[in-house]
Amino acid sequence: MGNLLGGVSFREPTTVEDCDSTWQTDSEPEPEEPGPGGGSEGPGQEPEQPAQPPERAGGRPRASPAPDEDAEAAGAEQGGDSTEATAKPKRSFYAARDLYKYRHQYPQNFKDIRYQNDLSNLRFYKNKIPFKPDGVYIEEVLNKWKGDYEKLEHNHTYIQWLFPLREQGLNFYAKELTTYEIEEFKKTKEAIRRFLLAYKMMLEFFGIKLTDKTGNVARAVNWQERFQHLNESQHNYLRITRILKSLGELGYESFKSPLVKFILHEALVENTIPNIKQSALEYFVYTIRDRRERRKLLRFAQKHYTPSENFIWGPPRKEQSEGSKAQKMSSPLASSHNSQTSVHKKAKDFKNSSSAVHLNSKTAEEKKVAPKEPVEETDRPSPEPSNEAAKPRNTEKDSNAENVNSQPEKTERP
Repeated sequence: MGNLLGGVSFREPTTVEDCDSTWQTDSEPEPEEPGPGGGSEGPGQEPEQPAQPPERAGGRPRASPAPDEDAEAAGAEQGGDSTEATAKPKRSFYAARDLYKYRHQYPQNFKDIRYQNDLSNLRFYKNKIPFKPDGVYIEEVLNKWKGDYEKLEHNHTYIQWLFPLREQGLNFYAKELTTYEIEEFKKTKEAIRRFLLAYKMMLEFFGIKLTDKTGNVARAVNWQERFQHLNESQHNYLRITRILKSLGELGYESFKSPLVKFILHEALVENTIPNIKQSALEYFVYTIRDRRERRKLLRFAQKHYTPSENFIWGPPRKEQSEGSKAQKMSSPLASSHNSQTSVHKKAKDFKNSSSAVHLNSKTAEEKKVAPKEPVEETDRPSPEPSNEAAKPRNTEKDSNAENVNSQPEKTERP
């Protein structure tokens, strides 16, 4: 395995277009099903730097480390939300690159080896070790923290343990997942059962409830109060990104679309959580690996997004190609019209040329008899036959020249 990885070269994407294959053809290879390990950290959820050192050496971090667990990423992700009403949003390259890596199973992450590590995430979910640095077991979190919204809001160390990823978060004590640990996690029923309970707990914290085993969601009983809080506490958008990505890591890729669709509906149609729409479009949608699902969500969002001209997540390449196609369709018509105009013009020139030949043949005699007739003759369409016969070569030459000149135009017309 090591030898194989040693020969692999990964080209880092350098533009948003490199990272986003949503509107490209379905033939482009991109994993659409979650593999044994499928995720990354939250692009907005966790900052893009690697591991962060603990705030106090060997000690317990403050209650609010780095204000909120993702302060730096919050600035990158949620910074656009407050100004979106007055300024056109822009695509974030850092978000696009981070989610590209997530969807493609971290192609550059050669340190994600398959051998058995300490399986700390799995052991935590099996209730064998507490999460650090708080020293709380999973069963206590699920039973005593459930419904304690103050604790869930202000503690910033548990989220990396409840929803592990294959990148280091701000909680230095939380370990990264490996593909081996993911496979073992999926085979452990008690771990999966608790993982779903943790998901339900966080949904309720946001004002949402899980309605069935396929991942569909709806408003919870307390949705009004919680939506108001969610609209104002933007660091929770980072948590949602992490949750979505962790769902994909641990075998619940199909749960993502229902949640993202629900959030988009509430943000764009119901206007209950308008501040979340930028994060939903820039991050939540792009955690979904299936390109077709992303397109469905973005088309839905585009239909309801206001102002419509500020929607920047649509298919720009497709729109450009349609515009050029329209130009190409109009171009042959214009070419045909120009060709016909040229033929008429040349026919007129031919008649004028014939008239000119006719006039040249009438020399001094016509001037003596009727000096005004040549002017009238040039206006008339048909010259005298005797004069045309007198100049057969000139007429034939002009006719051939016209045929030669008009021939390319005939071949160009469709």
